[in-house]
Parts: sequence; structure tokens; C-alpha cells
Amino acid sequence: MASFKTLILGTLGLATEVFGANLLAAHYTGKIFSLSYTGGGKNATLVNKSSIGGCGTLPAWLQVSADATTVYCVDEDWNGSGLLASYSVGPDGSLKQTGKALTSGASVHGSPFGKGNDDGYGFIATVQYDPSTLTTYKLPLSNSTKILQKLKFNMTEPGPNSRQNAPHPHASQLDPTGRYLIVPDLGADLIRIFSIDAETGSLTACEPGKADPGDGPRHGAWWAPHSGSTIGQRLYTVNELGNSVSAWTVTYPDDGCLTLKKTQTLATYAEGVKPPNGSKAAEVHVSGNFLYAANRADETFGPQNDSLATYSIDVDSGEIKWVEASPAHAWFPRSFSINKAGTLLAVGGQTSSNVAIIARDPETGKLGDLLANLPIATPGTPQQEDGLSTVVWVE
Repeated sequence: MASFKTLILGTLGLATEVFGANLLAAHYTGKIFSLSYTGGGKNATLVNKSSIGGCGTLPAWLQVSADATTVYCVDEDWNGSGLLASYSVGPDGSLKQTGKALTSGASVHGSPFGKGNDDGYGFIATVQYDPSTLTTYKLPLSNSTKILQKLKFNMTEPGPNSRQNAPHPHASQLDPTGRYLIVPDLGADLIRIFSIDAETGSLTACEPGKADPGDGPRHGAWWAPHSGSTIGQRLYTVNELGNSVSAWTVTYPDDGCLTLKKTQTLATYAEGVKPPNGSKAAEVHVSGNFLYAANRADETFGPQNDSLATYSIDVDSGEIKWVEASPAHAWFPRSFSINKAGTLLAVGGQTSSNVAIIARDPETGKLGDLLANLPIATPGTPQQEDGLSTVVWVE
């Protein structure tokens, strides 16, 4: 039976019925699963409709194109040979492979960019964690695809954390204008910035944003007070090693590179709460004027139930403020995704290997009841690279 809170949200129109929404979940067994969510409250259902391979042995990240017609998948295979794959998305969320290219593996994230005919994109950038590289390819992908550009990162000395023995780029993400690519580097405590030649796909390094020593930035999320404008824009990063999130001002000069300046860092836990040993912040997203971050392996809400942190964003300053911690309904939530309406949050539990759908109030930003939960393939092993890797809405 639905809880009183869920019924009230539904009455207020904050948790409306969903007449078929599609999600994708990748798993380290080599499969991508097409999921369907319908209903709401006590009538919500989440089912696995189909699955497909073709993205190597360890599909680590799924990137959906802006028009939701194409999905790109990167393979984290550690044995020196991986895949980069593309898929078309059917009306029911099912996937059909449209291209693939051989890589050297170890890729953990990727984003299409630049001008072209492939869903408007001409190129794709991927990052390799242990090789400390950023690699680009021309689209569309095929068996004859070759590396367009490979940038190798270096450090003069190790960072303060034992995991900072070398640069470890963890994401390649477009800025809202499509003119720049950012690469959070967990090992070097940098937000690397590259300007994009949209015609050729060439990337040129800019002066990076500097995180605090030991932060270990992992992913980023953009926010601006007015949609479609860069005025007042901010970047928020999640710091895996520091168990924190940081706010950055963003400056777009008339000529030259985007610049970042860090203005604030808050823990992914309430003031006075110490992160448990072994916990690691994982992912960050913005919806409306709220910021969310996932904590892995903290079990704040009981055995195998980690937490999601919620912050409010001040519309005038971009400053963030702690709101609350909520149950992730997952163990080791490596990934989460918020639907466009802002009413639902999907969590991908890596070790628990589940997708949990949680109600969200767009007005207060607070997370509500667990609406649906679905096990995917086989559970993972604590602190290991297996289980479910990522989940994303397709809309």
C-alpha cells in the first residue's frame, strides 16, 4: 500500500502517473538493459523489456544524445582491448546497434561533441582512468574508426591521497554552450578544460580549474539561474576522495578559454557527520534549483542502503546549502538520473545491482518514497568493479 506521503504528493500533482517512461541500465556482465516504468504511487511498475550486448565486457557509461535517439556506450575493459559503441533507440526504449569501434579499453566516460551528421555530433571524447588519457574519435563509429586525438596527462608529484599516484581523468563533459569540454581529474585535483574546434574535432587545452588537494573531483553538473543563458552559470563537482561537492563560477570571455574559479566546498554529509570508512562520493546532478550527490558504501540508512545528499541552490549567488540526506535504496549507488519533469529519480546500485525509482518534489527538491525497485542481472562484490554500472532516463 502506498504511504500517506506518496498519496499526498499525488493529490498535489507532484507525483503524477507516468504512462510509460524508458530507462537504460548497463551492467558489468556486458549487457545493456531497456527498462519501462509506468504508473505512480502504489501502481508504479518497473520491468525489464529487453537487453543487448555489443559494448565489450565492461560497459561503464551510457551517454544519451540530446534528441534521445542515440546512445553511446564506453567499455572499461582492462585487458588492452575495448569497444566504443553506438545504438539507436526505438519508441519502446529498445536498442539496435548502429556502430562500434575498437579501443584500447579502460574508458570510464564519454561524450559526443562538435558538428556532424551523427545526431548533430561529429566526434566523441572518452577518458581512460589508469592510462591517464583523453581520446577522441570521429563519428559515426565503424570497424575502420581510428583515434583522432589522444592527450596524455602527467603530474610532477603524487597527490595527498594514496589513489593520487597519477592523473586519473574520470569524465569528459560538454559545457552548456557546446564550445568546451571539461575533464574532472581525480588524481591531479584538476578540472581540465579544452576548447573545441567544432569542425575538425580538435581539442586545445586551457588553464584548468584547481580543486583542493585530496578532493579527487569525479563528475560535474551545470546550473544557471535562467535557462539558455550563461549569465550566473555555475559548475558543481562531486569530489570522490574528499566526500564533498564544490561550486565553481564560470566565465566566458569574448575571446579565449572558459575559466573556472572554485568558491565553495561542502561535505556530502550533514555538518558534524563523519563519512564512514570506505565511503566514496560518486555522482552529481542538478534539477531546478537543487543539487544532488550520491554516497557509496556509507550504509547511512541501514545495511546495504546508502545515501543521497540534497542541497538547495541560491538563485542569486549560486551558493549551495545542505538540505538533507535521503535513502538511496541501493548499495554503492554509482549512478543516478533525474527525469526531465523532475518528479522521479532513478538510482543505479552497483553492488546491489538494482534500479530504484524514488519520488521527487520539484518544488522543495526533497526526495520521497520508493516507488519501484528492480534487480538487474547479478549482484556485485563490495568495492569491486562488477555489478550495475549506470542508469539513465531516455526522454
